[in-house]
Amino acid sequence: MADKTTQASGMAAPPAALLAAPGYQVRRLYQAYLAAWVRSVDPTLTGPQFAVLTAVDAAPGHDQSAMASAVALDTSTMADVARRLEKRGLIVRRTAADDGRRKLLYLTDEGERALREAEDRVRALDERLLKHYAPGAERSRLMRELTGLADHWETLSGDT
Repeated sequence: MADKTTQASGMAAPPAALLAAPGYQVRRLYQAYLAAWVRSVDPTLTGPQFAVLTAVDAAPGHDQSAMASAVALDTSTMADVARRLEKRGLIVRRTAADDGRRKLLYLTDEGERALREAEDRVRALDERLLKHYAPGAERSRLMRELTGLADHWETLSGDT
């Protein structure tokens, strides 16, 4: 069988079938995004944690299940993220008076501070990620396409 490595780097080239697969390209994007996040934003505050802090800041006192839906996390992942944020002192989870099973989420002062500190770095990362797209219509079009793709793929997974 022919060697499909490049002589200069010794790295194997991805097969054409992978290059044509949208899931492969999305995974590549996500891996690159995670690496950029750790370097540029915060090595301990994850993207999902940032999303939860942002959602709780926007709607304090909403229950954990509603927040999971708002940030595109399944309920078990959301429970884990909320526990970690609570353990770090960034949120508090209060039991709802009308239903002891529901946990209502609130930012702590430390959570507000962590969110504010991360926001500028997140926006700077967003700018770096989108620098090849002109601000305005071109970026709006890309975001509409990404949102449409995500919406469609969520219906395929049966998670919505």
